[in-house]
Amino acid sequence: MDNYFQKYEHRVPPEPVPHSIPRELLYQYLATCNLTLGVWYLWWRWTYALNMDALWFSLPLAFAESCAFIGSILFTFNLWKTKDEPKKEPPSNINQCVKDSAEDRPLAVDVFFPSYDEEPDLVRLSIEDAQRITYPHDIEMKIFILDDGKRESMKALAEEMNVGYITREGNVGFKAGNLRNAMEQTYGDFVVICDADTRPLPTILENTLGYFRDPNVAWVQTPQWFFDLPEGVRLPVWLERKFGKAAAALGKGVEKFYGPVTFGQDPFVNDPQMFYDVIQRRRNWVNASFCCGAGSIHRREAVMEAALRAYAEQITKEQQDVEKQIRKLTKEKEVDQSISDNLRNEILFDTEFTPYKFHVSEDLYTSIVLHSDTERNWRSVMHPRVESKMLSPQDLQTWTVQRFKYSGGSIDIFMNDNPIFRKGLSFKQKLMYGASFWSNLSAVWNIIFLACPIIYFLTSIAPVSAYDVTFYLHFLPYILTAEIAMMVGTWGVAGYKGKTNFLSFFPVNLRALWTVLRGRKISFPTTPKERQTGNFAKLVLPQMVVFGLSLFAIFYAWVGYYTGSWGEYSGGGLVFNTFWILNNMLAMWGMIAAAFWEPPKEENKEEVTSTEDLKYEV
Repeated sequence: MDNYFQKYEHRVPPEPVPHSIPRELLYQYLATCNLTLGVWYLWWRWTYALNMDALWFSLPLAFAESCAFIGSILFTFNLWKTKDEPKKEPPSNINQCVKDSAEDRPLAVDVFFPSYDEEPDLVRLSIEDAQRITYPHDIEMKIFILDDGKRESMKALAEEMNVGYITREGNVGFKAGNLRNAMEQTYGDFVVICDADTRPLPTILENTLGYFRDPNVAWVQTPQWFFDLPEGVRLPVWLERKFGKAAAALGKGVEKFYGPVTFGQDPFVNDPQMFYDVIQRRRNWVNASFCCGAGSIHRREAVMEAALRAYAEQITKEQQDVEKQIRKLTKEKEVDQSISDNLRNEILFDTEFTPYKFHVSEDLYTSIVLHSDTERNWRSVMHPRVESKMLSPQDLQTWTVQRFKYSGGSIDIFMNDNPIFRKGLSFKQKLMYGASFWSNLSAVWNIIFLACPIIYFLTSIAPVSAYDVTFYLHFLPYILTAEIAMMVGTWGVAGYKGKTNFLSFFPVNLRALWTVLRGRKISFPTTPKERQTGNFAKLVLPQMVVFGLSLFAIFYAWVGYYTGSWGEYSGGGLVFNTFWILNNMLAMWGMIAAAFWEPPKEENKEEVTSTEDLKYEV
């Protein structure tokens, strides 16, 4: 395992994108223009541009465009402005972090490493980095391995490294249950949540505990950084390997004109910088940045208060549901008080108290509970700087498992405990949470966006009244301002691959949605930390079908247009749908290529030098 990490240890995390007020104001102006044009475009689409002879086709597209526009409104609000929490000096005493406390002692911090089946050598590296954590004041820091696998090898590792070892009889609640069990046996003022592969940087406490000087700060989330993402191979090097030095010269010429071209770089689009540095960071201004698990620091008091509140809510809800059924059966308006009291005691006896919700998205659920606590007004902070490093999924199967859990967990909360209707959350917080949940429903309308150009090319039936000048005058200003606003709003972070990945994500998203709608539970499998071998083509069959149909449809339509043998295509419709379908095919191709991606073989020193030199040529 050490051999795997050695080639990545030199990497340093990216710096947060500097905040620019002029750029932010420009984004707000462009985004406002785009939303205004979007309203204008959709009003025109619904009132003038429906194809009345093919409403079966025209209405679904107008619906999809409307749903996507709602997503644009929510995303615009999410990106509206950046307001980083002012950095504060790390506290030296617990009384600097709580209200009206006379305690005079150093802070106590517990660092948790939940584990189930990960290799001890992997956990060893994480523990070694945790033991290098520094702090400018005296601090009581304890490190714990939370072993849900009940392994003698992990227990021996804990003893060897002189860290705590906590296990339990069963695996109820999986990771959430594991954390609950550890919380019951520890007493630190603050808890650092890591995964088995999370390797904290020495500065994680020094740079984050200062936020807790505000006694209302419940948790701090730090960006997750996958330090082993493939860097890929630059075009000249790739051409030289395949065709020789002459081809390499051609590749350099292409890069001089076009810019750097890299193959195999982050094939699964794992880089989370867009999520943490843009989406999460810009939720600070409305106190809506949510916890994402690994790399987060929690105030124990807040977690326990959230648990008590959620516990009380659960008891009350179950009691109300049962009493409702009793009234329905007995035809009585009210349930006798003694029966109600006995019923509540029975539910209390059967319901287990837990600091973390037994849910695949326990971190997100806990965030919602804390943000909706009107008595304490708990706050969250998204710290902009990376304070830990971890492993990225290295194969499509692992990627799919991870994305399915994330999507399914979010949809499950949206369907069964929707924060939009939860008391205690502000309107702005509801919009922020709504943006997250709405994006997980996007597969429904993304399917329509993928199917429409195929249907047009195969049938020559247009989903709009006409692809004429009026259409372009309405559509182009809307879509161009959207692209420019997105570019300005996410300046400094690569976004195009993320957008295409979002489109090709539809099969996993749909499966998660269908699982929740059927009332099935989203499973809790641990994400594999090593590359899985095998053929992953079956995982991208839907993308391959879309790609194949798109390719056939585009040739079918253009041949029919030029020969006049079939179809009644318009030039404007062909051009528009050609660009549309090529974008869809490019998105599908990225996911298809990821299914067959394999880590490159070790290059010789000459090739490595050549690759490194190329980084500074352009």
